[in-house]
Amino acid sequence: MPIEKSAVPAPSEGESNASPRRRDWAAGALGDESRKALAEDAALFLHQSVSTPCLSVITKAEGPWIEDAEGRRYLDFHGNNVHHIGYGHPRLKKAIAEQMDALPFAPRRFACEPATALARKLADIAPGDLSKVLFTTGGSDAVEVALKLARAATGRFKTVSFWDAFHGAGFGASSVGGEQLFRSNLIGPLLAGTEHVAPFACYRCPYGYPETDGQPNLDLCKMTCANMVRYVLEKEGDVAAVIAEPARAVPFVPPPGFWAAVRQACDDMGALLIFDEIPTGLGKTGRMFACDHDGVVPDILVMGKGLGGGILPIAAVIARPGLDVAGDYAFGHYTHEKNPVTTRAGLTTIEIIEDENLVENAATLGAYALDRLHDMKGRLGVIGDVRGRGFLMGVELVMDKAGKAPAADLAENVLYRCLDGGLSFKISMGNTLTLTPPLVVTRDQMDLALDVLETAITDAARAAGLG
Repeated sequence: MPIEKSAVPAPSEGESNASPRRRDWAAGALGDESRKALAEDAALFLHQSVSTPCLSVITKAEGPWIEDAEGRRYLDFHGNNVHHIGYGHPRLKKAIAEQMDALPFAPRRFACEPATALARKLADIAPGDLSKVLFTTGGSDAVEVALKLARAATGRFKTVSFWDAFHGAGFGASSVGGEQLFRSNLIGPLLAGTEHVAPFACYRCPYGYPETDGQPNLDLCKMTCANMVRYVLEKEGDVAAVIAEPARAVPFVPPPGFWAAVRQACDDMGALLIFDEIPTGLGKTGRMFACDHDGVVPDILVMGKGLGGGILPIAAVIARPGLDVAGDYAFGHYTHEKNPVTTRAGLTTIEIIEDENLVENAATLGAYALDRLHDMKGRLGVIGDVRGRGFLMGVELVMDKAGKAPAADLAENVLYRCLDGGLSFKISMGNTLTLTPPLVVTRDQMDLALDVLETAITDAARAAGLG
């Protein structure tokens, strides 16, 4: 039976990539061949919010750059967080080609050296004693595995997670996620027992506590955001796991002591702690894993995206040994669970990150970039907040700093001005410019990107009559 159109909630223009500003930009930026290619794309693929229609047609990706069919080059400070080592790294392409010649595939019932080597490497770099691994082809699947493992290990089925979080598009991942786009009533009831609480977001504290320059007043708020997690764990009494991003990819950085308090609450109530490091792991925040900043070790850690080096899809779940408790049950049983080509790509990607000191580059150059962004904030009245760690950076645009009213139209204006200037990034939460450059970006490239950004914000604010 067809669905009545009136029963389907229409996405906002911004969510559907069909805003007037997008159409105006496309009218000036796209040639006939690009329009033809985009029309075919729209005709062939299922439409979904934030993916349809496509922006342009990409014909080349190399290092930190992407190039479209019109010949325009963009520094890619988005990249879906897969491009940690840049696009098309020669060493990675060589390793993949050699592996395809040596052993292109291995059925999951057989062991193979690349898969074993990657598992060993992940155990070496993971925090604490995390050392038991399972590979999947994507982050959503890895989150599903983590949820099943937590249920099996605890004998419980409930979870606590955060509103506004994204953990993937799978059914379980959508259930523990907190974004409306993936929790629509169109797909029906989600998993039972998936409790949500307000996230940490000091600049826009959900509990209404005032902050100072984006920093919490802990003497006043008493870290209510962490205390609420404990409260729910105590009230429920039978929660299997808390699942969360250690640093929110919006981004928001946790207040000092937040994760230590949540870790203690989990321990006290017998719940596991799952960290979703799919966008933030492998050096993005200037440490190998975002949770390293807080000195907190989860029971289960999930990673993906950048693990495939921007070429192949692979994700991983890594858990502490004591959670290896259900050998008679199949958590994943994925066809490519021990694919020698994807696991070789994962291993080589980590080796490149280590050998080229890319974590250190993200830490030092990220600190430099954040200093420049804070300087912009001091001079530009529409920048309400600057936050981040390493190469996970956010610039929140507001109508005025005192009122903090989100400036969504301004953010979209800035985005298209930056595209015209050769810089691509993502807008999060409607008004936050989220910058996630590849770890290979140089000082000159960072300066170029920030120059483009400052010019775009200044010109867009002036055109809108804002300070």
